[in-house]
Amino acid sequence: MKYEIRLIDKPDIHILEKFLYNTIYIPDGSTPLDKSIIYNKEIYNYIEGVGKDDDIVLGCEYNNKIVALSWSRILNGEVKGYGNIDDKTPEIAISVLKGYRNKGMGTSLLKEHLKVLKNNNYKRVSLSVNKENYALDLYKKLGFDIIKENNEDYIMVLNFK
Repeated sequence: MKYEIRLIDKPDIHILEKFLYNTIYIPDGSTPLDKSIIYNKEIYNYIEGVGKDDDIVLGCEYNNKIVALSWSRILNGEVKGYGNIDDKTPEIAISVLKGYRNKGMGTSLLKEHLKVLKNNNYKRVSLSVNKENYALDLYKKLGFDIIKENNEDYIMVLNFK
């Protein structure tokens, strides 16, 4: 399966919204949430105004279609991200469309995004992940450590060496 991972300079808000909704973990067999949930301030904050200096968006393109997206931001405004740890550490999100999961694209995309962050002199990156999300194992394999937990999620950090 041949795909390309590339920087997306000016992502379209509609594609960001699609992938933002897709980041919401819904356990197998559960009823999907209404798509309007992404407009809650705590969630929409992840994509609102993307394009600032510290925002990085990468896409995985397969057959001329973006099938996975990752983005990182420093959310230090009034509303912080679920995985926010401080005002200097970007929080990363990754979303792979159903039908393209478990094919290595998400892993490749995440590894590339981590390289970009490290090359931009960030010391670490954080994320929030549902405790039941199968991606938890991937994050652990890539070196993320759990630093905090609540009822449903872990906050994880990867320190760059």
